[in-house]
Amino acid sequence: MLRVLPLALTDLAEPRLFSVLVRSLLVTLLIFVLLGLVAAWALNGSDPCGWFSGETCEIGLSASGLGAMLLTVLAIWLLFPSVALGVIAAYSDRIIAAVESIHYPEAAATARPMGLISGAALGLRSAARLLLYNLIAVPFYVMLLVTGVGTIILFVLVNGVAIGRDLGEMVALRHGDPASRRAWLRGTRQDRAAIGIVVTAVFMVPFVNLLAPILGATMATHLYHDRPPAD
Repeated sequence: MLRVLPLALTDLAEPRLFSVLVRSLLVTLLIFVLLGLVAAWALNGSDPCGWFSGETCEIGLSASGLGAMLLTVLAIWLLFPSVALGVIAAYSDRIIAAVESIHYPEAAATARPMGLISGAALGLRSAARLLLYNLIAVPFYVMLLVTGVGTIILFVLVNGVAIGRDLGEMVALRHGDPASRRAWLRGTRQDRAAIGIVVTAVFMVPFVNLLAPILGATMATHLYHDRPPAD
């Protein structure tokens, strides 16, 4: 863990990784823009007062646009980690291949690229798993609000475990056989959780959080080759 973080931070300056970072951010923002347009379309002409009483308060175009904007901002705050991680998973082949070609050329030569379809499927699973973990944890988040910091601590732990699992899987799928991958994932739970916790903490810092997904994928790549599966 102490070795992979400095390596990953240095790798962020690599042109190939920076290119993927820009592309993934554009795709992530496009997803939220589309969500905002769908929200505006759904709100325009709706009558929320009619749902609860006999009165009417039909929402016009300008009000629906404002409501969609507020909903989009809320969605970015709540869903950015899961959406960004899902998008990065779709680009994981490029990120991991770039890191391996620089630091682990022998492993890069024998790696099995996942391809766009497999990467996209992994991204959807990652986003869904992260969202599910947080939905399950919502009641506990609410109960821990009275502690002041309990909710934040639980949020970091829950997301750290989920993100660490997904990041490790992204790298392991390119190497070895299913048995060795499972053994490696079992043997690196704590290290991957530590990486996930770091990534989750970065997600909580405005603007810097844009780097969190690619930083996590890079750290997971170094972890895999620093502690490869046993033969």
